[in-house]
Amino acid sequence: MEKILDRFLRYVSVDTQSDENSETQPSSAKQLDLLRMLRDELESMGVEATLDEYGYVMGTIPSNIDRKVPVIGFIAHVDTSPDASGANVRPQIIKDYDGGDIELKGVPGLALKPSEFPELLAHKGETIITTDGTTLLGADDKAGVAEIMNAVQYIVEHPEFKHGEIKIGFTPDEEIGRGVAKFDVKKFGAEYAYTMDGGEVGELEFENFNAASAKIHIQGRNVHPGYAKGKMKNAILIGMELNSLLPVQQRPEFTEGYDGFFHIISFKGCVEEADFGYIIRDHDRALFEQKKEEMRKCVDYINARYGEGTAVLEMKDQYYNMRQQVEPYYFIVEKAVKAMEMEGIKPRIQPIRGGTDGANLSFMGLPCPNIFAGGLNFHGKMEFAPLESIEKASRVVLNIISLYAE
Repeated sequence: MEKILDRFLRYVSVDTQSDENSETQPSSAKQLDLLRMLRDELESMGVEATLDEYGYVMGTIPSNIDRKVPVIGFIAHVDTSPDASGANVRPQIIKDYDGGDIELKGVPGLALKPSEFPELLAHKGETIITTDGTTLLGADDKAGVAEIMNAVQYIVEHPEFKHGEIKIGFTPDEEIGRGVAKFDVKKFGAEYAYTMDGGEVGELEFENFNAASAKIHIQGRNVHPGYAKGKMKNAILIGMELNSLLPVQQRPEFTEGYDGFFHIISFKGCVEEADFGYIIRDHDRALFEQKKEEMRKCVDYINARYGEGTAVLEMKDQYYNMRQQVEPYYFIVEKAVKAMEMEGIKPRIQPIRGGTDGANLSFMGLPCPNIFAGGLNFHGKMEFAPLESIEKASRVVLNIISLYAE
């Protein structure tokens, strides 16, 4: 078998950054480079696999037992976040991590420090895979991809391993909220599925944020500053004023657990006009709707103060909390719990402070909890992944398959 580390390193070497400003599906053609590779690898292992026009890879492993068991799917996304470059990723491999600072050698003076990221200390003695400080790593979610592919290889090479029919899915554009926008659940054919897209070992999630995006265009009025009194409307300052109307304690840096937030993610502008981008999140649907209404009221206030049309809001729902869709099938969560316990892992059921493809899939009729993939510090140059966590996640996949086959 190819070692899972080698497989993971191959996958992160492919630039698959998604593009939130693109209207195509997938949003960036380079995602297809890895998607084609995965389809070809599945076929080379004897697994029937397809890649459709929207960038979805779907594979099927037939059952090798003579009774009916549920058809189970495993899904991971190939794209990496637009928040940081995914090109020319140069991973560092730190064997037998000693608990000290890890120098990220691509940027002089930059280091991954336990004083800043204490979760590192939980992985002393393990093999840590980091970035070199110039890009993200891509463990979100190429760790999940590698874990699923490693499990597929094990099944193919061990015909004595008993299993029902298994479905494999790889998707683009999860990081920009469009991962399963055109995913054909009926064609996929699974009754239940799991996304391998969580973080630390033991994480198990079946509830996530309700999510919306908000784009606000501020139309100002530029006049020569020497003659601007009573005439100029500075779009930058008006946008800053609007932002100041939102509750400070509901910013991401002050929230945790079930807390929701308003998060400003982009700004571009000048005196004449400016654009502000936000994401709005809350686990509670009623509080989520309240947050959206609060954003509307802020825009209305600006228009009342500076003139109608000064602020134009475009707000879109992105996904909803999957709990209401998964909870009626709670046994699929219990299977994952037992699969972790079989590996000596203590499961930690918790809400996702984010979203996964599984959220939208659950509303599309495919109940789909999320399981840890092992990476940490996603979306930036401080991302890292312990090899042992990736290995454990792949074994959890096999354990889940075994439990359904019993």
